[in-house]
Formats: sequence, structure tokens, C-alpha cells
Amino acid sequence: MTNVGVVGSGVMGAGVAQNLAQHGHPVVLVDSDPDALTRARETIDRNCRMSRFLGGPDLDAEEVLGRITTSEDLTALADTEVVIENITENWDLKKDLYPRLDAAVRDDAVFVANTSAIPITRLASLTRRPQRFVGVHFMNPVPMKPAVEIIPGEHTSDEALATVRTLLDSIGKKAIPVNDACGFVSNRVLMLTVNEAAFLVHEGVADAATVDEVFRSCFGHPMGPLETADLIGVDTILHSVEVLHDHFADSKYRPCPLLKRMTDAGHHGRKTGRGFYTYDGAAPAPTTP
Repeated sequence: MTNVGVVGSGVMGAGVAQNLAQHGHPVVLVDSDPDALTRARETIDRNCRMSRFLGGPDLDAEEVLGRITTSEDLTALADTEVVIENITENWDLKKDLYPRLDAAVRDDAVFVANTSAIPITRLASLTRRPQRFVGVHFMNPVPMKPAVEIIPGEHTSDEALATVRTLLDSIGKKAIPVNDACGFVSNRVLMLTVNEAAFLVHEGVADAATVDEVFRSCFGHPMGPLETADLIGVDTILHSVEVLHDHFADSKYRPCPLLKRMTDAGHHGRKTGRGFYTYDGAAPAPTTP
């Protein structure tokens, strides 16, 4: 089993940590916020207990959590072989993190950036090991999704890529290779779709439930774009659209003002209880943000 570090214990970090631990890997989960680490363990415990009812495997929550060590200090990652970074999609935060991460782990460790939009070569330039740096775009909820995008940077070695592919295979993930570009494949398309769907609500063309119903009923999508936004996190959607807009300097990626207002208001979707829909632990009820 590979000893894996996971940095960032939000929705994605908790999902990655759970997915690794349920397949037998020892995990060191690091976050500077102790409350976030507590919430992550609670989330993993709940998800493991609910897994069988949601069509997943029958998981022993105590056994999975027993493989996860938490810490607020990056030095806890000193002996990890692969480190997966999952912090907020914000360049300034990542620019601060990676040099410190580089100094905290052993020289032969492989870095994996779980990013939804930022180019891998750009992130790798923040470290002393661009040849041991790979991008992996995990989908949410991580334990339930069968595939990921895997993205080599300009300097990524075949050895590092093989290490990450082997790890992904061990946790049941199909690795779909794509070239390094802002937004890769999935979010280059998805973020535009969600952003434009938000504009429809913002302009009063239709409410969120109607927009999603069109996509479910007319196109056979299991979830509409705004339900998807709530699942991913409205704030994450906004950050990703902003990265695309900054990178391409193209007005088609202009962020919808509604996404900005919802993010400022703390209406981030399922993780906060309200987004384009409201959540009380049961089925979502449509609401007008």
C-alpha cells in the first residue's frame, strides 16, 4: 500500500482521503484548520455508513477512519510517497503552499494536483520537482465516481505518471489522459454550461428547477447544471470560471454576478445547506437565490 498525503480537508479532500483509505492505503490528511479536519472525519464516517444505501460497497467506518491520520502541520507528510493537493482553486493560496510542501516532504515523493482548472505546468513551476508533478482532476463525490482526468505537465516524467496511474488503478479509478490546458476537457465545457445556466436564473429566463428539468428531461442528464453546481460547490464553480476568464482573457468566461453574490452570501450548495436549492438532509427544495 502507498502511504499517501492529502492536503486540504474540504469536500474534495475528504472524498479523496476516504477513497484511498477504503482501498487500504494509509492516509495523512492535513489542513491548517482543526475544525475542517473534524468535519472531514465526520463526513467520512457518515459517508461510509451510508455507502451501501447509496449503491456503493459495504464499508466499515471505523476501519476506514483508522487508516486516516490528521494533522495541522505539513511536516506530518514527511514520509508520504504521494501527496495529493486539494486546497481552494486560488492561485495565491497555491503559490504560498507548494514551496512549503516541497520543503516538508521527501525528495522522491510525487505531487498530485487535484485541480479543476489551473494548468499543471504552472503549478509544477512552484516546486523543485516539476518532473515528479502530475495533475489529476477527481470528480465529486470522489468515492462514487469511476473516472478521473490525468494530466502530465511539460516536465512530468514517465515514472511519475506510472506511479500515479498505479495508485489510481488501486482505488478503482479509470485514468483518462488529457493534455495540459486550463480547464482540461471536463471543466472547459462544464464551467461554461453552469455559468450560462446561472445567467438564465440571474436574468429571470427560468428558475433553477426549470433549467435543470430541461436538461434532465430533454437531454437525459441525470442531474441538471445547477444541481451539479450545488454538488460541486457554488464557490468552487466561481473560482474555476474566474481561472478560465483570467487565463484566456475571453469574455465568454465572464463569471455570472449571481455566482459571485451567492458565494459572498455563503450559499455554496450542499456543503452549506443552501445554493440554487435548499437542503435539510432530505431532498432539495428549489429556492430563488
